[in-house]
Amino acid sequence: MAMEQAMRADADKPAAEPVERVEGIAERLAFKSRFALVFGEIGHQLARTTCERLIALAQESDAPITVLVSSPGGHVESADAIHDVIRFIRAPVTTVGTGWVASAGTHVFLAAPKERRVCLPNTRFMIHQPGGGAGGPATDIAIQAKEILRTRERIARVIAKQTGKTYEKVLADMERDFWMNAAEAVEYGIVSRIIESSRELS
Repeated sequence: MAMEQAMRADADKPAAEPVERVEGIAERLAFKSRFALVFGEIGHQLARTTCERLIALAQESDAPITVLVSSPGGHVESADAIHDVIRFIRAPVTTVGTGWVASAGTHVFLAAPKERRVCLPNTRFMIHQPGGGAGGPATDIAIQAKEILRTRERIARVIAKQTGKTYEKVLADMERDFWMNAAEAVEYGIVSRIIESSRELS
């Protein structure tokens, strides 16, 4: 009898909103608002999801797209994919930094032209040289080390071009983790301006 009463009480309770439905609503609103999110470690799956979103939004219209970036970094080539697609599509893209924008996350952030690179007040930025876990036979280690150096030089040239800093300075700064707060990132040339409201995007 007690079990039957408990079952009837549960049946009378309003059903909880399914998580999938809430996420679906948020996804539709984000798409309608022309937002894409690059949150967390950057890997193959995040790169694919982000690139698909960017291409779909650009196909829908040439209206501006906003990419919100909060990432500690990740896989360089996955960041390359997002960086290149941002520059590839017709629709103009604004990158907005929030939280932290580090390593490969900075590479994604720098894909937008400088006037379209903004951040929220408490964002931190970091650049450094790419890492790599070289292993295996000596010949393979030598090949991997050579590729890491080539990647470091390539990333340094992107940062130098997008910030106006010299290639030599960027290389020197990348030797260790080089952290900047929002104001320092503006001074370095990574960010054009600090904003506090979405109204400032227009």
